[in-house]
Amino acid sequence: MGYWLTKKRTSQRSSFIQRFDPRFWTINFPRPMMASVVTTAADALRVDAVFYNSDDLAGLIWETEDRLDHPLLAYETMHDYARLHWRFRWTSSGIMPLDAINGPTLTIEGRDAAGNPKAWYVRLWNYATGTPTDAQINIEFSKLDGGFLIPGEADPVDPENIDRLFISIVPPGYDGLGTRYASPQIGWVELSDIAADGGGAILEIGDVMVPEHGLSMATAYDDSFNQTPERLLRMTRALGYRGAINHYLGMSHYFRLETVGDGLYVSLSAPQAGEEFSAINQPTAIWHRDLIFRAEAMGFSVILSLSYELFDAHCWNDWKQRAENGDPALTGWEPPSTLLSPANDQAMHYLQAVARAFTAIARDAGAAIRFQVGEPWWWIMPDKRICLYDAAADAAFGTNSVSIASIDGPKTAAQNAMLDQAGVLLAQSTADLLDAVKNEAGSTPVETLLLAYLPTILDDQAPEARRANLPLGWARPAFDILQLEDYDWVITGNRSATRRAMALVSDQLAYPIERQHYFTGFVLQAADSFIWANMVQAIVDAQARATPEIFVWALPQVARDGFTYFQEKDDDVNGFDDVRFPIAIGRGATVSPKFATSVVTTLSGHEKRNSDWADARLEFDAGPGIRSEEELQILIAFFRARRGAAKAFRFRDPFDHSSHDMVGEPTATDQLLATGDGQQTHFQLIKRYGDPGREQQDRQITRPDPASVLIAIDGISAENWTLRARGQIDFDTAPPAGSVITAGFLFDVPVRFASDRLDVGHATFRAGDIPQVSLIEVRETA
Repeated sequence: MGYWLTKKRTSQRSSFIQRFDPRFWTINFPRPMMASVVTTAADALRVDAVFYNSDDLAGLIWETEDRLDHPLLAYETMHDYARLHWRFRWTSSGIMPLDAINGPTLTIEGRDAAGNPKAWYVRLWNYATGTPTDAQINIEFSKLDGGFLIPGEADPVDPENIDRLFISIVPPGYDGLGTRYASPQIGWVELSDIAADGGGAILEIGDVMVPEHGLSMATAYDDSFNQTPERLLRMTRALGYRGAINHYLGMSHYFRLETVGDGLYVSLSAPQAGEEFSAINQPTAIWHRDLIFRAEAMGFSVILSLSYELFDAHCWNDWKQRAENGDPALTGWEPPSTLLSPANDQAMHYLQAVARAFTAIARDAGAAIRFQVGEPWWWIMPDKRICLYDAAADAAFGTNSVSIASIDGPKTAAQNAMLDQAGVLLAQSTADLLDAVKNEAGSTPVETLLLAYLPTILDDQAPEARRANLPLGWARPAFDILQLEDYDWVITGNRSATRRAMALVSDQLAYPIERQHYFTGFVLQAADSFIWANMVQAIVDAQARATPEIFVWALPQVARDGFTYFQEKDDDVNGFDDVRFPIAIGRGATVSPKFATSVVTTLSGHEKRNSDWADARLEFDAGPGIRSEEELQILIAFFRARRGAAKAFRFRDPFDHSSHDMVGEPTATDQLLATGDGQQTHFQLIKRYGDPGREQQDRQITRPDPASVLIAIDGISAENWTLRARGQIDFDTAPPAGSVITAGFLFDVPVRFASDRLDVGHATFRAGDIPQVSLIEVRETA
C-alpha cells in the first residue's frame, strides 16, 4: 500500500471544461431553510429550495478558485473575466421573479483596479430578455454594470480580478424581516443552455484516473449538500474508489420542519403541493434521487446510512435521550445534535418514516437497497453519565430503573439488569427500523447493515456499557453485515485495542469476517494530517483480516488534504525471500555505506550542502568471503534460487548487526523507541547513530532477528508485546504515559544482488581471482 497527500497537480493528466460548467456550482444558505443543486444536462442545473422565513436567502455560487475538489482534479484558477461572454436561460417557480425589487441578483466579489476588495450587485433583469420567470440572460463582463437602475445607478464592474459569483434566490414574499411563514414555501430555478465564449471561457481541469485500489468511499449529506452529486461521483471514481459508497444521510439537512410556537420542529405532517414525502424535504429528495441514479449508472451501489442523531434545535424535547438529572444527550458538534430515545415510540416512528422515504427513492430508481443503521446507542456524556432517563425510558424500565452515576467501573446486579434491558430496547428499535425498510422495499431485496463504534461500546473503563450498546439482539442474523469503526484507536496508534475488540465483537455477535466491513476513521482537522498514516496502517490491518469491504471516511476530507491512495502489490519479481545470505560467506564481505548529498559551490567559494537521503544505502561485496569451491557452489545455488536480482533476502552486515554498539550482545535498554502516552500500542524498532544531545540519524530496522528481540519499559523487561512484520512492536496494552520504551535486537539488512549476472570461472578462481559479488540494500517501509 501507499499514499500521497497531494498539494497540487504537477505533471498529471488534465483536460478542459467550459467555465460555468454546471457540475461545479454550489449552493449555500443559512438555517433553517434548505436548498440543493443538481445537474440536469451537460449545460443545465436545477436548484430546489424550501423557505421558512421571509428573510431566507440562498446563493447559487461559482468560485473562481476550486476549493472543494481533490488537488489532482480541481479546475484552474483564473481571476480574469474580461472579454468573457456568459449566457444562459433562466426559468423559475416559487421564488422572487427577475423583475422584482428583491429579484435575483448576481453579486460579484473581487477587487477594483486599485486592488481593494469590492462587491458589485448586478440586477439580472437588466440583462434579461423574456418574462420574469423565463428569460435569456446575457452577461458580457467587460460591459457589465452593477446597480438597480442603469445607466442612472450604474456601478461598472472591474472584470479583471473576480473571486466569486453569487446568484441570490429568495421566496416571493421576501422582506428581510424574518417573519415566519404559516407554511413552508417551495420554489425552484433552472439555469439551462449555459454557455461561455471569449477570453477565459475554457479552464484546464485535472483528468486523473487513479487505478482501482480495492477501497470504498464514505460520504455524508451534511458535508456535501452544497455540491452536485455528479461532482462528488466524478471525484470518487477518479480517485480509485469502487464498489459501495456508504452515504450517511446526516442529521441536520434532510428533515421537513413545522412551526410550533416560536420554534421549528421536525415534521411528519402531510406533504404539501410540490413535496413528495412527509419526513424529508423536497431539495433532499431530489438530490438523493440524482445521487442514486448516477451512482448506479457508474457501477456504484449506495449504502443509505441513518443514525439516531438529530439536530438538537429542531428535535422534539420528549424525543431526546436524557441523563438522570434531565440533561439532554448532546454531542460535541457546534451547534449540537442530540440522540433519539429508542424507548420513545414517536421518535422511532419518525426515524422509520425517514428510512421509508429514502428506501422509496432507491427502490423507484431501480437501485439495490442497502440500508445501514449507523451507530445506534444510548448516549454516554463526556463525564460518563449514560442517558437512560428520558420519560419514555423511565416508563419502559419501570421498577428496574436505578441510578447509574457513571458508566465507568463495575456495576451492581440491579444496574446490570437495567443496562441489559436498555440493550433489549435498543435491539428492538433497530429491528423495527429494518422492518419498516423491508416493508417499504416491497419485493425489492434489502441488505441490512449495522455500524458499531467500538471505542465507545468497548471502553475498558466502562466494561458494562456493552450490555446496553452491544446487545445480543444484534447477533447474526439480525443484520446481514456488521460494520466496525475504531477511530479513537486509529489516531493514537492503538492497534492492539482494535485487535481485541474485533475478536470480542466477532465472538459475541457471530458475524464471520466475510460478513464484516471496516471504516478506517477520518481526519477532522487539516492540521492533523499525520492521522492519514495511521489510517493507512489500519487499512493494511483490515486487509490482513481479509475484510471484504473497507471504507475511507470521508470524501470532503480526502479532497481537502489531497489524500491519494494506491495499492502496491508485491509480485514474484518484486518479492522478498525471508532467508539469510550464507553467513560463512557473508562474514568476509566488505561494506560501503552511501549517502546522496548535493553540493553547490558559490561564487565566494563557500559550499551549500543538502542531504537528499535520510539514511545511508548500503552496498556490499561478498566476494572476499568466498574461500573455497564449496562456498562458491553455495553462492551459485543461492544466486539461482533468488533468480539473480529478482528476489531480495536478508544479509548480516559483519560490521553492524546489533542494537548494542555495532556487534555487541543486545540488551533490552539499548535503543530508545519512544516515550509512552498511555494510548499508543504500536512502535517501530529503530537504531540511532551519533552522540546523544546532538543531531542523530535514525535507522528503521525492518528485518530484526525475531529470537533476539528484547523490550523494556522503564528499564524493566516487558512481555506483553508481539513482534509484527517489518520490525513493528505491538503491545497488548498501551505503555503508561511518560514511560520509556526501549529495545535490543540483532538485525539483518534487506538486500538483493546488484546484477542478474554472476561472473566466476573455475580456473581463475583456483588461481586466486576472487569474484565480485555486489549486493545492494533494498529500501523497506515499516
